[in-house]
Amino acid sequence: MDAKLSLTIVVYHNYRDAWYALESIEKYTDPQLSKQIFIVDNSYPESSEDRNEKELFEKWISQYHDVCYLYTGTNLGFGKGHNYILPKLNSDYHAIINPDVLLIEDTFSSIIEYLDKNNDVGMCIPKIIDENGKLQLVYREEVTVLDMFIRMFCRGLFPRRMARHTLQNKDFSKTFQVPFGQGSFLVIKTKLFRELGGFDNNFFLYLEDADLCKRVNQVSKLMYYPGTSIIHKWEQGSHKSKTLFWYHIQSMRCYFKKWGYKFF
Repeated sequence: MDAKLSLTIVVYHNYRDAWYALESIEKYTDPQLSKQIFIVDNSYPESSEDRNEKELFEKWISQYHDVCYLYTGTNLGFGKGHNYILPKLNSDYHAIINPDVLLIEDTFSSIIEYLDKNNDVGMCIPKIIDENGKLQLVYREEVTVLDMFIRMFCRGLFPRRMARHTLQNKDFSKTFQVPFGQGSFLVIKTKLFRELGGFDNNFFLYLEDADLCKRVNQVSKLMYYPGTSIIHKWEQGSHKSKTLFWYHIQSMRCYFKKWGYKFF
């Protein structure tokens, strides 16, 4: 299917979130904008309740003609899950979306218009807010060992350093180049996404977005675009789960091994 826009949502048991995200996309996106939505399901049902949720989700999404559901049968991880559809992409623009996001307006038409007018911009991140309308700190300087250590182990102890890392000195009413934008909602030119080979499969979870952003900025630009907003219900799971915390540590090792240990 040829489309102006393709989208991928990677699901891991969070079917209800994914359904709300999909519903908001279908509700607010201009019907004249041709799109194809890929749902990549990394879940593996372990109980009858899991299987029932999966079946209900498949039934829910079957009403949409532009949704392609792909069940992997295993947990590929975030980046590999999004890369799963690379061979299928036939679009001008591709959106990388978390299941826990909600559209509140026609975000894609606005972003595509901006990208169409700016040939030097390869990827775009919109204004991302929480459910109370507060700007989320998902725009960051390039990753350093110190900043990751503060985030993982010393949250709240070095506010000035963290304000610097999260670009809080920027004017968020204007566009600006972003070294690292969180991967909860990114729109990239499909040709560029293909040329870069998508995400680096060496990352299972966490920092694959930092790696992609760095590679985009080496050949093009990742820009913050304030012309549209989306809601992100950010749960910050690695601060609550030992397993996710370990994935974060592993990804840090992978990132710094690849790009060098920048300490400050």
